[in-house]
Amino acid sequence: MLGSRNPRRHRRAFTSALAVFAALIAGTAVQAATAPTAAAATPHRILFDNSKAETAGNADWIIGTSQPDPLAQDATPSAETDWTGALSAWGVALQKTGDYSLKTLPSGNTITYGTSAALDLQNFDTFVLPEPNVLLSAAEKTAVMRFVQNGGGLFLVSDHTGADRNNDGYDAVEVINDLMSNNSVDSTDPFGFSVDTLSVSTDNPRAITDSTNPVLNGSFGKVTGSIIRSGTTVTLKPADNPAVKGLVYRTGYSGNTGAFFATSTFGSGRVAVWGDSSPIDDGTGQSGNTLYDGWNDTAGTNAALALNATEWLSGGTGGGGGGGTCTAAQLIANPGFESGSTSWSASSGVITTDSGEAARTGSYKAWLSGYGSAHTDTLSQSVAVPSGCSAATFSFYLHIDTAETTTSTAYDTLKVQVLNSGGSVLATLATYSNLNAASGYAQRSFNLGAYAGQTVTLKFTGTEGSQLQTSFVIDDTALNVS
Repeated sequence: MLGSRNPRRHRRAFTSALAVFAALIAGTAVQAATAPTAAAATPHRILFDNSKAETAGNADWIIGTSQPDPLAQDATPSAETDWTGALSAWGVALQKTGDYSLKTLPSGNTITYGTSAALDLQNFDTFVLPEPNVLLSAAEKTAVMRFVQNGGGLFLVSDHTGADRNNDGYDAVEVINDLMSNNSVDSTDPFGFSVDTLSVSTDNPRAITDSTNPVLNGSFGKVTGSIIRSGTTVTLKPADNPAVKGLVYRTGYSGNTGAFFATSTFGSGRVAVWGDSSPIDDGTGQSGNTLYDGWNDTAGTNAALALNATEWLSGGTGGGGGGGTCTAAQLIANPGFESGSTSWSASSGVITTDSGEAARTGSYKAWLSGYGSAHTDTLSQSVAVPSGCSAATFSFYLHIDTAETTTSTAYDTLKVQVLNSGGSVLATLATYSNLNAASGYAQRSFNLGAYAGQTVTLKFTGTEGSQLQTSFVIDDTALNVS
């Protein structure tokens, strides 16, 4: 039962049992908290796409002809020719480390997320789209975006404009841009880049100087540059997503234009984009294809770039030995609020022992909103996520009660966000509302592996309308890394 210990919070007079019952009957889903989370196991699980005409024309962008499991062709490959495909060098190099499990989504299949299918994206850490030549359906774009938003890694490989290998009217440039600009999850430049409509015949792009970047300095070697053999670049838009970063640039370019390889984050996930398929081509594949050995082209360090990026996208140190170190720990200070406001920034009265709402454990909790009038409360803490940790899980227990009786309108909301050191929002992990009211506390968890090596602020914002209270009560927070 709600009390009225703090008369300033007249909201806390009582909560209608009918309102709670209505909310439970509504069964409103919590968008991010109840969505399936991307796999985060060892070995790291990688899914290579072959459902979007990746072998049309002279292309052969597969790790092996045995699909979905390349091990059926050779269970212990030692050379890239042990598997058949122009990406077999990539696949075999990962397989030999013992830290990766690889599968292919064969032609004729559909990209899904959150289903019981064995090749559903929720069963993988990273999804590779190597020069897709068919537009993703609306459902497939939703699946890919949700996968990344909830912690998955997405590796996009484009090619030059006009490389429509199956003559269906779409090339990789258009397919990738359509994914980012025409989806139901976030079409407002979610990754902070767009693929340029260009056909650059040849160039040897160089890597930026950044000794701490895990893609340029991963366990598979140092990246000095790459190659373009008929490809394109991307334009960066940091105003839309400040996490975007160009790592390799076409000769004579820097900043937001001419990026040949770039990375970004979206939600809890990570994204990498490469402007040409030539660097991942190992020169061997199925009979009849005209291929180019860019994997071993000494003008670039293409193998190291592909493998380090896969390692980073998968959220771990991966194979090849080395990598960062990590000490398992819980990183949030004063996680249960038992030291009052110590280590937290909060609106007045948020961290409280007010008996109107019970703490899950101990005496203190954070109580946002619940006034029954227009009001905003905030609660936040900055924390450094270690770069060497393969897992970083942010969790908290949340209880929501409300006097609202609607089963369809979110009048009062709680946003859970990740901000960078400058205060810009990197991701909204979840939005809860009066529609999610239920008895008791429920734990909510999110993968923050995408922010390894960064200091971020974890922020809760409770916003209440002008009538009828909704209380968002938080306790026992944690950021566990390992």
